[in-house]
Amino acid sequence: MRIARDFYLQRLRKVEGNGLVKVITGVRRCGKSFLLFTLFREELRRRGVDDAHVVAVQLDDEEAAPLRLPRALSAWVRERLPGDGAPTYVLIDEIQMCKPPPEERGRPDAVTFYDVLNSLMKKPGVDVYVTGSNSETLSRDVATSFRDRGVEIRVWPLSFSECLPAMGLEKAEAWERYLAWGGMPLAVLSPDDAERAAYLGSLFARIYLKDITERWSLAADGGYALDALVDVLCSGVGSLTNPSRLADALRSGRRVSVSRPTVASYIGHLEDAFLFTRADRWDVRGRRHLASPSKYYSVDLGLRNARLNFRQHERGHLMENAVFNELRMRGYGVDVGVVSTVVRGADGRSERKTTEIDFVATSGPRRVYIQSAFAIPDETKRDRETYSLRHTGDFFRKIVVENGFRQPMQDESGVTYVGAIPFLTDPSILESLM
Repeated sequence: MRIARDFYLQRLRKVEGNGLVKVITGVRRCGKSFLLFTLFREELRRRGVDDAHVVAVQLDDEEAAPLRLPRALSAWVRERLPGDGAPTYVLIDEIQMCKPPPEERGRPDAVTFYDVLNSLMKKPGVDVYVTGSNSETLSRDVATSFRDRGVEIRVWPLSFSECLPAMGLEKAEAWERYLAWGGMPLAVLSPDDAERAAYLGSLFARIYLKDITERWSLAADGGYALDALVDVLCSGVGSLTNPSRLADALRSGRRVSVSRPTVASYIGHLEDAFLFTRADRWDVRGRRHLASPSKYYSVDLGLRNARLNFRQHERGHLMENAVFNELRMRGYGVDVGVVSTVVRGADGRSERKTTEIDFVATSGPRRVYIQSAFAIPDETKRDRETYSLRHTGDFFRKIVVENGFRQPMQDESGVTYVGAIPFLTDPSILESLM
């Protein structure tokens, strides 16, 4: 079964023909190549773009090996440009595999894939799209290379709403499966749980960590420390932490002696590989970002669960991770809100109380505060979950996302409650509240 990714196709349409290089990024195996070389190319055909005006090459294909030299790739593409003035689409997969020959590397006159793309971008009517990720140049580097001359399309694993048609289940059952297995395309399409678990577990060892250790030339003990760090981050998704705390956790729990700077470096590698995403703290009343600690969320619930052998299935934490990924996928900036208030203590003295808002989601000048609360069984829990929302000192909208199907409903204090299932499947709910 094929899974439509209309959200990303819409984003590609918006940047089509804008004169910039379109760089498709994201964690490996999340569907970047399928998006570009199958879904986008099929759309071009439906719109009447003939194959002569689509120049496509996948550099990880063995037959394309001769084109992994920049000069050869440039010549090959140029030979196939029609030159008739009609828009021509150049699609290149795994662009980082295109490298100068050994004798040219390091020389100022060496031609790189950057030079090839920059030259193509300047040709009238030529629209350039690339993907890239491997152990030598991960996708984020490809996007960074172009800065103001490129636009990045970040692709995430399948969202809950994208998974629904492929699962063929009622929404409640599909939601439980999503919390367990996540949205990596091959895992979603696999009919067997054991096969699915083996696939997800192998991605870390055989691809992701191998990529990082090879690219950064980590020694054997460094690779072990990185491996242990992944387990700690997976175990504590959504918990405030920093490199010092993580180094302490590795020493005490895993008996891995590693310095704070090394842990910080490894976290950067994991972020660059799109395996984890950081959420920094934002002082809501002070209107400023705060220094560490921060929170880290896994790019995919299935990857996280499989990494831990499905031993830690805290549904509240998993739902929080799913909401965070959904917000980031939709293009929102997301911080962790910090709200400080002054309250009177039991002894009658004033004291400062600091509470947290799970997510401060922003889009331009628009902002919304979101609390992820899997269950609110009583008024005590409700008061605790909404305290920070009720004390932001501003009039931006406030939302509590609960488990289930609850449709949006606002209480007397202005807080809107909504179930996770409608929140994740209907983007207009959030849009209407911002």
